[in-house]
Amino acid sequence: MYPSSGWSADTAYPGIFHNSEEIMASTPKASTDVPSIAAEAVLAKSDFDSTNATVVKGYDFNNGIDHHALLSSYTTCGFSATKFGLAVQEIIRMINKKLEVPVEDITDFNSHTNRRLSNCTIFLGLTSNLVSCGVRETIRYLVEHNMVDCLVVTAGGIEEDFIKCLGNSYIGAFNLSGKELRKKGVNRVGNMLVPNDNYVKFENWLMPILDQMLEEQNSQGMKWTPSKVIHRLGKEINDKSSIYYWCYHNNIPVFSPALTDGSIGDMLYFHSHKTSGLVLDIVEGLSFAVIIEIFSDVRKMNNQAVTAKHSGMIILGGGLVKHHVNNANLMRNGADFSVNVNTGQEFDGSDSGAPPDEAVSWGKIKMDATPVKLCADASFAFPLIVAETFARYQQQFDQRLEKEKSLPKKTA
Repeated sequence: MYPSSGWSADTAYPGIFHNSEEIMASTPKASTDVPSIAAEAVLAKSDFDSTNATVVKGYDFNNGIDHHALLSSYTTCGFSATKFGLAVQEIIRMINKKLEVPVEDITDFNSHTNRRLSNCTIFLGLTSNLVSCGVRETIRYLVEHNMVDCLVVTAGGIEEDFIKCLGNSYIGAFNLSGKELRKKGVNRVGNMLVPNDNYVKFENWLMPILDQMLEEQNSQGMKWTPSKVIHRLGKEINDKSSIYYWCYHNNIPVFSPALTDGSIGDMLYFHSHKTSGLVLDIVEGLSFAVIIEIFSDVRKMNNQAVTAKHSGMIILGGGLVKHHVNNANLMRNGADFSVNVNTGQEFDGSDSGAPPDEAVSWGKIKMDATPVKLCADASFAFPLIVAETFARYQQQFDQRLEKEKSLPKKTA
């Protein structure tokens, strides 16, 4: 339940103010010896209509420990807490729009992804550090229950998921010596530690898959795009703790336009010394392979936005993923809903720091939308957001997923 609305100075500060009349009586009045300019400045009369205004109010722990009520109270707390509350409200609007039409009433499919066109297509973009940390489990939860329709992730966010299936990461400290860690074969990600042996395990797992992909390319004419590679790896990992295991099983496309910027790029480099010929492009259909397959994934993602009945964007972090999700929604003249969680500031003109209103100017968010930017570290903010949004709708999403499994699949 929500906190009581009966707050007053009388109860909050007993013995200081006994009633509202006393509060008013305590208001200082200008005396005859106070300079009039000072009195006019300090005691200026307010011209403010509070009829429909929201009163600032935090959570009252006298009501007991109720985490839902606590987080709900953030909306009226002020500062970043209010932005948190507004982000929750915006995502709830996405979810309600998505669930508005029963899945059995949806007959249209996206031609590129073969996913049913729900009433609101939700794009989730995230940077790799969120998979390196424990937010990975939050993302895995969302795709496990088919709550989002598309992921856009930087390269590290792909490989770190698979690497965590093969070996653990550990809590360390931000101030550990890089020199000493290097001597011990330990990599630091912020205040987390990743033994380099994990990357050896990753290489041993990935190389045979790359060999098989090369064989399929040569024998079947398979043209590999980043989304196809991720789909294949999600199939091969066969581990329910993996984000991409569930993306594979629930047919959620994952786009990573910078797939080679990380350990997967290292493995492709090593593989090229072992054997030549594996082509990883990003545009399909032209003789210049490296150019071609990029376009295939761009077309696939943009088409998902263009065909969306309504569109929602949740973007954690900035840079490439933020721009990629926003730009896809430009193709439909803007997303209907948008939430950004990052710590970027706009003073340097960076895409990461750009506020939602800048995206409105480009046509990437609709002019009548109510986008929210929460300036916060997503490692603690996003799990709390999910607790107040998607997790409260899990039963509806699970029922919807089970119903969808019983419906006819799209025929070619």
